[in-house]
Amino acid sequence: MATKSTLGRRLPVALLVLCLPAAVAFGGLWFLGQLAWPWALAGLALVALGLLSVLLPHFRHIEALRRYVAALLRAIDGGAGLPRPPETGSHLLAPELDQAIVETARERERRRRELEAAMAGNESILSNLPDPLIMLDRNRRIVRANPAAEALFGAGTAGRNLTGVLRNPQLLAAADAAIAGEGGRIVEFTLLGEVEQTFSARVVPMTTPALDGTVAIVSLHDLTAVRRAERMRADFVANASHELRTPLASLLGFIETLLGPARDDAEAHERFLTIMHEQSLRMSRLVEDLLSLSRIEMREHTPPDRPVDPQALLDSVVGALELRARAKKMRLELEVADPLPVTGDKDELAQVFQNLVDNAIKYGRAGTPVRVAARRVEPAADPAARRVGRSCLAVSVADQGEGIAREHLPRLTERFYRVDTARSRELGGTGLGLAIVKHIVNRHRGHLTVDSTVGKGTTFTVYLPLDTRAEQPAPGGASLRKAG
Repeated sequence: MATKSTLGRRLPVALLVLCLPAAVAFGGLWFLGQLAWPWALAGLALVALGLLSVLLPHFRHIEALRRYVAALLRAIDGGAGLPRPPETGSHLLAPELDQAIVETARERERRRRELEAAMAGNESILSNLPDPLIMLDRNRRIVRANPAAEALFGAGTAGRNLTGVLRNPQLLAAADAAIAGEGGRIVEFTLLGEVEQTFSARVVPMTTPALDGTVAIVSLHDLTAVRRAERMRADFVANASHELRTPLASLLGFIETLLGPARDDAEAHERFLTIMHEQSLRMSRLVEDLLSLSRIEMREHTPPDRPVDPQALLDSVVGALELRARAKKMRLELEVADPLPVTGDKDELAQVFQNLVDNAIKYGRAGTPVRVAARRVEPAADPAARRVGRSCLAVSVADQGEGIAREHLPRLTERFYRVDTARSRELGGTGLGLAIVKHIVNRHRGHLTVDSTVGKGTTFTVYLPLDTRAEQPAPGGASLRKAG
C-alpha cells in the first residue's frame, strides 16, 4: 500500500513538474514554426523517459529507506529482532548512516530490554514482599497495594482512600505529613477483628513523585507475635504466682511438719507425702496448661490451613478416654453424621475435644452417657455458623451432670474461673481447660457455644469451618459408637 502510494502518486507528480519546462520549450518551438509537432512530441517523450530513468531508482531508494525505518520502529516497539537492510545494490544513504541507524536501533532495543528486566525485577520484589505495602497519591488515594496488603485488607484496595482502609488518626496524620513532604514517621496501631493484630507503620515521602502519582509509601510490619509474647510473659508471671501460691504453701507447711513435730511419725509421713504428691501433680498440670495456653496464643493470629478428618480425630479422643469413663460407669457415645474434613491443626483440635470430653466425664453423673456428635450446618440455618461466615462442622459434647447456672456461662472461658472452686480443685482441674479451648477455636476461626440447664446437663458445641479444598466423602457416612 505504501509502495503504491509513493511510486504511483508521487512519481507522476515529480515527473510532471520536471517535464513542464521541456514541454513549454517544445511547445514554443512548435508555435513559432521552428519544429513540427511530431518532433516536438518525440523530444518531450525523450525528456520524460530520461527523467523517469533518473527518478525511478531514486524513488525506489527512498521507499526502501522508508520501509527499513518503519520495520526498525516496529521491531523496537514489538521487542522483535532488528530487520536486515534491504538489498538495493548500494547503501540507502551512506555506509556510515546505515551503520549509525543500525547501532542506534540496537542500543535502543538493548536499553528497552534492560528497562523491562528492571521493571520485572521491581515488580517481583514488590509482589513477594512479606510485609503489606501501600502507595499513596497527593489526595491520600491508594495508587497501588502489594499482594500482602490485599490479603490483609481485601481485594480492591487500590483506588480507595486510605481512610476507608485504615482509620487510625495517628496513621492518617502521618500520611498527611508525608504527602506534604514533612518527613517520615513510625506509628503503632491495632486492627480490631476476629483476632486482634498490632502493626508498626512506617510512612515515608517519595523524594520524586512516581509516574503513577505516588508521593508517599506506607509499609506495615506485623508486631502481633511480639506484643502477644510480652503480654503472655506478664500474664504467665501473674497467673503462675497467684495459682502456685496455694500448693507451694501446702508443700512448705508439710515439709516443715515432717522436719519438725512429725519427724518420727511414720503414719504422718505416709499421709503427708501422699498429699504432697497430689499438690506437686497439680502444680505440674498448672504449669503445663499455662505453657500450652501461651503457645496457642502465640499462634492465634495465624489460622491453620490443613484438612483434618473429624471421624479419625474423634475416634482417637473417645478411645483415649474410654477407661476414665468406665471408672465412673459412664458411656461415651460418638455419632458423626457428616464426616466432612475441616481446616485445622490436628493436635490442637484433639486437645479441644479431649478437654471437653474430659470435663463431661468429670462433671457428669456416674452411670450416664456422654454424647459426642458431629453434623454439618449452614450459615442460613444456624446463627453460630452465620458468625463463622461459611459452612461448618458442628461438634457437640453433651453430659448429664448438675448443669451450670446461666449467670456463669459468659465467664466459663476466662482463665482460672471456676463455678465451684472446691469441687474443681478436688477433681484436679486447673481452671485453664476452657480458656485453652476458646483460644484454639479462635485460631481456627470457629465459634464455641455453651448450653446448660441446671439439674439436666451441659452441652458444648464447637463450630469449625469446612475444608472446601479436600475431597468430601459421600453423605450417609454416619457412625455410632458406644463405649463403657
